[in-house]
Amino acid sequence: MVDALGVAVVGFGWMGRVHTQAYARVRHHYPQLPLRPELVAVAEEVPGRAEEAAERYGFASATRNWREVAADPRVRAVSVTAPNFLHREIGVAMAEAGKHLWIEKPVGLTGEDARAVADAVARAGVQGAVGFNYRNAPAVEAARDLIASGGIGAVTHVRIRLFSDYAAHPDGALTWRYERARGGSGVLGDLASHGADLARFLLGDIASLTADTAVFVPQRARPAGATAGHALASGGEPGPVENEDYVNCLLRFASGARGVLEACRVSVGEQNSYGFEVHGTRGAVFWDFRRMNELGVSRGTGYQDQPVSTVYVGPGDGEFAAFQPGAANAMGYDDLKVVEAYRFLRSIAQGRPYGATLADAVRSAEVLDAMAVSAESGAWVSLPSS
Repeated sequence: MVDALGVAVVGFGWMGRVHTQAYARVRHHYPQLPLRPELVAVAEEVPGRAEEAAERYGFASATRNWREVAADPRVRAVSVTAPNFLHREIGVAMAEAGKHLWIEKPVGLTGEDARAVADAVARAGVQGAVGFNYRNAPAVEAARDLIASGGIGAVTHVRIRLFSDYAAHPDGALTWRYERARGGSGVLGDLASHGADLARFLLGDIASLTADTAVFVPQRARPAGATAGHALASGGEPGPVENEDYVNCLLRFASGARGVLEACRVSVGEQNSYGFEVHGTRGAVFWDFRRMNELGVSRGTGYQDQPVSTVYVGPGDGEFAAFQPGAANAMGYDDLKVVEAYRFLRSIAQGRPYGATLADAVRSAEVLDAMAVSAESGAWVSLPSS
């Protein structure tokens, strides 16, 4: 018996579309899933955008007011893909209305925001999932298993990078992303939040850190109207960029390992250059998102001049088998969101969490808050243990 589950999407930019398509595809890849998501409602404040989404994807209703979604008894689960500054208000309201919550990172602007949403989910007894999609890559899960098994020895140090050029153009529009009140900490929340989650996912708790930040494009033009994605707006009234383009952070893990986490949104020549290098006493493991289905692995007893082998993930790794029948068949970014949708729906069906949770969002947000404090003070900042 498969039960229908009414779902809604709040905020219909690019990420809202990705969530919607994940709901549409999830039972194709996971036919055993005992829930069938039905697209009940879509909310988006930009005029006409919700109606367009309903026509294209088959939502039963469209609205500009997300509060109508919270009050809709047909809706049992909600994807929140609205801008960061709305995450806390919408997330808390949906949980209090008894809706299961799949919310994009960074779950607000601060650790306090993330905790407020996590607390609301816990009080309501609903399930909560967070959009830390890179941990869903089968190669990342294989790397974690390799590290945990001691396959590269004791971890000594890690480097995590998240470089992109989406904000590199000087004519990029001055949208909410560049405002402190609505976009929060800039590249920290946008990209470094993923890096913080990957660091914890792979190596465990971060004990302390020190960080430095910078703004490299200090002014941008205000857009004349509604924007989507990273639109250009040359000739508009200039305004200041209030949050960070770049962060560099040194990490000390509870295990004793050391790390570097670096993120930048204005890296000319870099497109989604995300990845990690984890080194241990007997080997290393390397992952690059642009070659998402591969790992570079070095292990053995050679130590010096020890080679690195390319390993292609296959059906025995993570959720790969739900998408491809054999190793070296490629998965893509949108597939990671299908995995995320599956784990969210499985959490609802079984009443216990699978995948990234609101607790993970809180821990990531605590790391981002510590980065901001350190960048301001120039000091090392300690983090609470889990």
